[in-house]
Amino acid sequence: MKIALVVMAFVCIIGSLAFALFFMMKDKGSGKRMVTAFAFRVGFSIALFLMILLAYYFGLIKPTGIPYQQ
Repeated sequence: MKIALVVMAFVCIIGSLAFALFFMMKDKGSGKRMVTAFAFRVGFSIALFLMILLAYYFGLIKPTGIPYQQ
């Protein structure tokens, strides 16, 4: 369940980035659709970051860290 939400958020982020690229090429940068796609990408990224912070706060995920070796 947790993994599915994160994967879905990443798919939305990459998808909106692809739409922005498509609209940039098609509209030659003159339309508002590219800006809207970038705005959605920023919104999805912020939402993913907040979901990860809330999941950590409520104990749904735990940091494992990277083992330190000398």
